[in-house]
Amino acid sequence: MSATGHSIDELVGNFELLGDWESRFAYLIDLGKELTPFDPVDRCDQNRVHGCQAQVWLKIESVDDGRINIVADSDAFIVKGLIVVLLAIYSGKTSEEVLAIDGQAQLDRLQLASHLSPTRKNGLYAMVQRVRELAELEKAI
Repeated sequence: MSATGHSIDELVGNFELLGDWESRFAYLIDLGKELTPFDPVDRCDQNRVHGCQAQVWLKIESVDDGRINIVADSDAFIVKGLIVVLLAIYSGKTSEEVLAIDGQAQLDRLQLASHLSPTRKNGLYAMVQRVRELAELEKAI
C-alpha cells in the first residue's frame, strides 16, 4: 500500500471498471489531487527528474523499518496522477524490493503506454528510472 493508500492492484481494477480513456485520465487527475503537498524547499535541481516534459521533483525518505517512502510532485495534473501510480508500485517497500520490481510490467497492467503521448511516456519511464537510482543509492547506505 502506498503513501496515498492505493495499491497497484486497486488502480488496475479501477481502470478496468472505468473502461474508456477519457474516464481513466480524469481518474488519474483526481488521484493526483491526493498527493501530499511537496515542501517548496525540495523543489530543487537535486530532486528534479530530467527527461520529463513537465517539471517533476522526486525524493526518497527512509522509514525506520528499512522501507522507503517516495515523495514527489509535478506542475502538471496528469503527471501528478502518474506519480500516484508510481507510489502504488514502489512506495512503502525496501530498496531491494523496489529494485526487484519490473516497473514496466506493472505499468503495462494499466495499458498507459499506448495512451500517453511519446513525451509523457518518456517522462513516466524517466520517473521509474529515478526511483530505481534513488533506491540503489539508499541500498548502498
